[in-house]
Amino acid sequence: MSDIEKVKKLREATGAGFKDCNQAIKESGGDLDKAIEILRVKGISKASKKMSRDAKEGVIAVSGDENKMSFIEVNCETDFVAKNDDFTTFVKELCELNNEHSSNVEVLKSSKMKNGDTVENNLVALIAKIGEKITIGKVKTLQNPGSVNCQYLHTVVKENLAKLAVVVSLETKDKSDTVKNFGKQLSMHIAASNPLALEASSIDKAIIDKELELVTEELKNSGKPEDIVKKISIGKMNKFKEENALMTQPWVMEPKKKVQDIIKELSISDLKIKEFYRIKIGE
Repeated sequence: MSDIEKVKKLREATGAGFKDCNQAIKESGGDLDKAIEILRVKGISKASKKMSRDAKEGVIAVSGDENKMSFIEVNCETDFVAKNDDFTTFVKELCELNNEHSSNVEVLKSSKMKNGDTVENNLVALIAKIGEKITIGKVKTLQNPGSVNCQYLHTVVKENLAKLAVVVSLETKDKSDTVKNFGKQLSMHIAASNPLALEASSIDKAIIDKELELVTEELKNSGKPEDIVKKISIGKMNKFKEENALMTQPWVMEPKKKVQDIIKELSISDLKIKEFYRIKIGE
């Protein structure tokens, strides 16, 4: 095989540029396997320099079925790369592996992809090829016995890849289309309304404390008597909790009703929202 043919083969195998491949062939004395290793080392070097940059773009991928469903967020630097075929192909395969490993990132990174190499090494190679910082962000798997998972993707980039994704786990023995349609609508509601928790009592205490601090600061210089300030403060905090708890939010498709009212109207005695998860690129 001539050096030109080796360079061509090396480019096909690694996706690296002609100049880098040509140099690697020379450095390896024509040994293709050694040339791949040389490029990998250089790729790691290039990748490490890029890891200090911001990666706020990317996609969220969803895989699985109504019994077990997983998210994975993969970030890059630009929306252009988020639509790149090499990037999206990598994310789709990564998402299936993530579901298989139930969102255990350490196991995921060391697992093998279709080309026989690990996720971690494929990620490094992709960074070297594309020239942007690429990172694995948030991951989540929903698998609740006796529950059905429903999903909604918003701003879809490609099949199963989006900028915003929601999965809802509904606990019920009823597996009818009514339940699945409600799950889809509820996922759309969560995408739009971004609840902080299922119930007001479940909202993170740190968030409540911060909101109370802001409300208190806002009312401090109002000149109103202390007892009036206290009443206003309680009212504002109750409203904050109501607006940020899923069950008490106005139903997006019929705002005069709350989510809990819609559930009652379905008349499915054992229907409960077991869990939900919403993820948006950049948040």
